[in-house]
Amino acid sequence: MISTIVISAVILAALLLVVVTVLRKLGSADRTLPVTAEWIDELSTDRYRPMMRLLDASEIEFLRSQGGFTTKKESKLRAQRCQIFRGYLRCLEVDFQRVCTALKIVLVQSEQDRPDLSAILVHHQIMFATGLLAVHFRLFLYRWGICTVDVDSLVQIFDVMRIELRNLVPAAMPLCA
Repeated sequence: MISTIVISAVILAALLLVVVTVLRKLGSADRTLPVTAEWIDELSTDRYRPMMRLLDASEIEFLRSQGGFTTKKESKLRAQRCQIFRGYLRCLEVDFQRVCTALKIVLVQSEQDRPDLSAILVHHQIMFATGLLAVHFRLFLYRWGICTVDVDSLVQIFDVMRIELRNLVPAAMPLCA
């Protein structure tokens, strides 16, 4: 009987620790989310245009046609571009997560249920996550000259969610600080 109480207490303490840790992580992320109309407008897809051209195969084709461009130089160029591309990809992922978090806040604070928006949010999060995995895999292959990488669909998913958020946040009203 006493051992059952002790085991239950240990399990309860462990669960409490997990809940506190998760809440801390969620709380710290939301502190840096200044959702205003201006903030949303700054999240333009224009920031990712260089990313879309960064791994363009035509540049490497041109360099191959020039004298002195060795496979070693090509490998180094691909590695550098992959590193820069990953930086853009991290920024895109962070921006997407921020938009999703802001949409969740809007859903929670809404006076009416929005199952349509919830479904769209979940659907686009799944699409973004799977697209992100595909891009990482193709980026690995690109590094070795095997394939190309296209991020248009990821940027489009981000833009759809950004526009959805922009439509829900009035121009002069901050959602949270």
